[in-house]
Amino acid sequence: MARGAGRGWHVTAYEARVGDPEAVPEMSERVVRLRAEAGRAGLDAVAVVPGPNMRYLTGLSFHLSERPTVALFPAAGEVALIVPALEAGKAGGAPFPARIFPYDDASGPFDAFAAAFEATGLAGRRIGVEARRIRFLELALFERAGGAPEAVDADPVFAALRMRKDDREVAHMRVAVSIAERALEATLPMVRPGATERHVAARLTIALLEAGSDPELPFSPIVAAGASGANPHAFPTSRILESGDLVTIDWGAAYAGYLSDITRTFALAGAPVAPELERAYDAVLRANEAGRAAARPGATGEAVDRAARSVIEAAGLGAYFLHRTGHGLGLEGHEEPDMKAGDRTVLEPGMTFTVEPGVYLPGVGGVRIEDDVLVTPSGAETLTTLDRALRVLG
Repeated sequence: MARGAGRGWHVTAYEARVGDPEAVPEMSERVVRLRAEAGRAGLDAVAVVPGPNMRYLTGLSFHLSERPTVALFPAAGEVALIVPALEAGKAGGAPFPARIFPYDDASGPFDAFAAAFEATGLAGRRIGVEARRIRFLELALFERAGGAPEAVDADPVFAALRMRKDDREVAHMRVAVSIAERALEATLPMVRPGATERHVAARLTIALLEAGSDPELPFSPIVAAGASGANPHAFPTSRILESGDLVTIDWGAAYAGYLSDITRTFALAGAPVAPELERAYDAVLRANEAGRAAARPGATGEAVDRAARSVIEAAGLGAYFLHRTGHGLGLEGHEEPDMKAGDRTVLEPGMTFTVEPGVYLPGVGGVRIEDDVLVTPSGAETLTTLDRALRVLG
């Protein structure tokens, strides 16, 4: 089964076969950039498996399952899509000429992989792979079918492609932020003494879907009350929310595959907040403001981290700030660039990331305030709009 067989790979000679006509030129331009970045990295081809990079480059979504699916983008020639036979129809919707190599459950994938490597001439060549996503399953098939090609970490190639969002991507992220914020406001009336972390997380999950999030959320909401708030990645439990608790809620929505990631910390009515937590909240609030203010073209991820971290250190709480100040955000919840010490990525317009300082006091509780930030030509825009002042609930 072939699409455009014999024509070679000319990204300007595509056939519009996707539902959204705007996706066709967009995908073509992305493939041109992929080839350029891969060439600079000395790669003969790039291979992607189901996930964000596959969606970014092809507009197609597949499941990562026991049936391997791989797209091979050689430096020259036609794109090869190796897919289970049940996905061949979907693969035919690629927005550029691509040769499809299907296989069924009876025969298995080996012959399809061997035929794809032969057709693309990649036996023994340098192939860039997604180091954080590709599995032993695909690498073993590469070795058996492709004459032991040299697999190279291509994550820097993908980061260079995806760090700067275009207007359409930013628009999707704005919607994801709006969905998340509306869902939280719909959930807050039940955040009161007597509720449980698990009930709040369940209601927020439903509210996200009702507000329009993609079915696959960026992550399961974190709801951490009282001493549980000292764990940055706490899982919601049956713990009952109590008067005077601080409750940290970390949640996000997805829209057209693009994500939001927000955290707010609230106080529960009926008892005073512990003084050390009030002090922590004040420091985190000021650190969040400083980190967002430091984001601008020409700054670095390290500079944003330093701006936020120095505020918390000056408050004497530096030992309780346990993580980086932020991370890139887009098709993935954690992508490049990072807001951390040692990250010298120069910020450019279109880059999107979180600013999320936190203080975590063992046995007492924690505070985190997280916003989503877009670098603009003149500075930075905070996409999230929820108030950051301590809000008392219940």
